[in-house]
Parts: sequence; C-alpha cells; structure tokens
Amino acid sequence: MSTRSAARRRVARARRFAELLDSSVRVPGLGVRVGLDPLLGLLPVAGDAVAACCSLLIVAEAYRLGADRRTLARMLAHVAIDASVGSVPVVGDLFDAAWKANERNADLLADAALED
Repeated sequence: MSTRSAARRRVARARRFAELLDSSVRVPGLGVRVGLDPLLGLLPVAGDAVAACCSLLIVAEAYRLGADRRTLARMLAHVAIDASVGSVPVVGDLFDAAWKANERNADLLADAALED
C-alpha cells in the first residue's frame, strides 16, 4: 500500500466524519442539512465542548498527515470560531448549522494532504 493511497483513505475518513458532524441529516421541509455539531450544541456547555473536541480530531489528522502551519492555523481558527459563536444559545446553534467548520477543515485537509 502506498503512502499516497493511505493518505487518500485518511482524508476520505475525515470527510465522512466532517459530514457526520456538519450535514448528516436533512431537515424536512427546509432543505437544510445539519449534523451532530449543531445538535450537540443544544446541550448547555458540555455539548459545545464535545463538539469542539470532535472538530479537533480533523485538525489532528491534518497534523499527522503533515499539513503546514498556515493550514493548521486556519483549521484551528475555524474550530475556534465555531466553538465561540456556537456557544451562544439559539443563535449559536443556527450559526453551527450554517458555518460547517468541519467540512471546511476537511477541504483544507484534502488540499494539504493530496497536493501534488
């Protein structure tokens, strides 16, 4: 197995995880997709903390795959914005549903890990 194919599999796994967190469920009648991140945010304090920890798993994967510091900093900024704004009751949950920090980070991971 090549290093390149291993990286592709790890990126694909991170993308699936990001989708689970950000857009795994379609809201009937609205055509909007949400994931576990905004749903966890409905739980006061602990929910946002758990969601942020889950988001950091994608950043950790980027680090393990050798992403540069700039990419890691952007990813951490996405998580920080998601966690801080997401912690505001009600408004934060709506923000979480729209911001989709994990999918943004999965895209950055793919760009960093699979660039030629």
